[in-house]
Amino acid sequence: MTTLPSRAGTKGVPRAARERQVLTAATEEFGRHGYEATTVAAVAARVGVTKPLLHHYFGSKQDLYLACLNPVGDRLLDAVRTGMADQGSGAPPTPLRVLHALFTALDGQREAWFVLYDATLPPDSDAAGRAAYYRGAIDELAAIGTADLLHGAGSGDPLDADALKYAWRGLCTALVRWWVNHPDQSPEAMAQRCARLFAAGRAALAAGDESM
Repeated sequence: MTTLPSRAGTKGVPRAARERQVLTAATEEFGRHGYEATTVAAVAARVGVTKPLLHHYFGSKQDLYLACLNPVGDRLLDAVRTGMADQGSGAPPTPLRVLHALFTALDGQREAWFVLYDATLPPDSDAAGRAAYYRGAIDELAAIGTADLLHGAGSGDPLDADALKYAWRGLCTALVRWWVNHPDQSPEAMAQRCARLFAAGRAALAAGDESM
C-alpha cells in the first residue's frame, strides 16, 4: 500500500502529479473509513495541499469519490473478465483464476475494494448509482460463473445460483479484508492460500458424504 507523507509541499509539483497524489490518498481514505466518515479536509491534509485547492481540482466530495471509483471499478471489472476467460486445459479452476486476477488488480491499493463495496454511500446519489453499476456488472459475471459451476455439479435451481453469487461476493470481501491486515502476503501467496482452503473444503464435504 502506498502511504503518502503528511506534507508533500505545494510548489513545483505538476498538476497531473498532484492529482495522482490526491487520488491515491482519497482512495485509501474512502476504502479505510467509508464515504460518510471521509472528509475532503483529511485527504487534503494527507497530501499537503489546501482544501480549496482540492475542491478546485476535483469539485465536491462526491466528485472526488467518483474520480476514485471509476478507475477502481474499471480495474476490478477487467480483472473478473480476465479471470473468467478460457485459459485452456491445465489452468486453475475459474474461481481461483478470478481471485488471483482480483488480488493482482488490488495489489498496492488493497483498500480500493471497499471504495466500490461501501455501505455508507448516500442513497439515490450519483455516487451510489455509479457504484451500483459496477457492482451489477460484476454480479452479472459472477452469475454466469456460478450458474456454470452449479450446472456442472448437477444443480439447475436458479435460487442456488443466486445464493452462491451473493456468497461469492461475501467471500471475496472477507478475503480482501484479511489480506489488508496481512500486507506481507502477495497476490500469488493469496491465490495459493485460496487453493488450499478450497481443497480443504472439498475434502471436508467429501468426508461428510462418506459418513452418511
